[in-house]
Amino acid sequence: MKNRFDIVAIVMGVAFGVMWASAFTSARVIVAHAPPLHALAIRFLISGLIGVGIARALGQSWSLTRRQWIATAVFGICQNGLYLGLNFVAMQTVEASLAAIIASSMPLLVALAGWLIFRETMPRLGVAGLVAGVAGVALIMGARLQGGADLFGVLLCIVAVVSLTVATLMVRGASSGGNFLMIVGLQMLIGSAVLWVPALLFETLVIDWTWQLGVAFTYTVLVPGLAATLVWFLLVHRIGAVRAAVFHFLTPFFGVFIASLFLGERLSRWDLSGVAIITAGILAVQLAKQKPAQT
Repeated sequence: MKNRFDIVAIVMGVAFGVMWASAFTSARVIVAHAPPLHALAIRFLISGLIGVGIARALGQSWSLTRRQWIATAVFGICQNGLYLGLNFVAMQTVEASLAAIIASSMPLLVALAGWLIFRETMPRLGVAGLVAGVAGVALIMGARLQGGADLFGVLLCIVAVVSLTVATLMVRGASSGGNFLMIVGLQMLIGSAVLWVPALLFETLVIDWTWQLGVAFTYTVLVPGLAATLVWFLLVHRIGAVRAAVFHFLTPFFGVFIASLFLGERLSRWDLSGVAIITAGILAVQLAKQKPAQT
């Protein structure tokens, strides 16, 4: 039996949580200096080419099965195109911390859909976690909207997280067949292709060239874009997808902490209370999915 307290896995999971949550802060900086859809399309083009290039160097194939192509296309469109595209547009008016909080509800929405739509068994701990998570999100959103948060931007964030939830449910059980880095790279290239259409139709390419933009863009391409994805797949390979998913509970905490640290976003007592409730809710839902340890 593997040691349940796998230190390496814990370090990898925390590192993933930090990198993943930090993407909202770097995105907020990017959209302050460049049109969001253009920036994201260019980001995915660069990340995708790097990912595919590394995958080919490692001997991975781009000859995928039909199911793998479907999963790659669905995630490329829904995650990279809709989810991140809508979030980038929203963060022109919505603070990074609020966007991170809404996005962190994805594991809760997947669990809720599995329970209500697919009739999956949900232990009492999981039900309690769902109720707590939804209550935490509602608490923060209510306080932020009363405080003047942009309603349209918030709605874009909600549509974004729902689109990612739908994509996750559609491709459950799909296997990478060992070509995980290739599939990630292809997903990014598909997302880039999708984003170029509205970028060229609705945006004017005017960029405010600053060092802040350069640092944020480079960081977003290399760290949340490539490094976090690679760490995630290595973590899943080490401990399995269900156990790895537990680390998603770190997203709301790190999301608001990093935004406060680097962007100076103020956090109210309602934000802190809501984050604590959401974090506990996500952790409860994920722990409820765990299988008893084999002895």
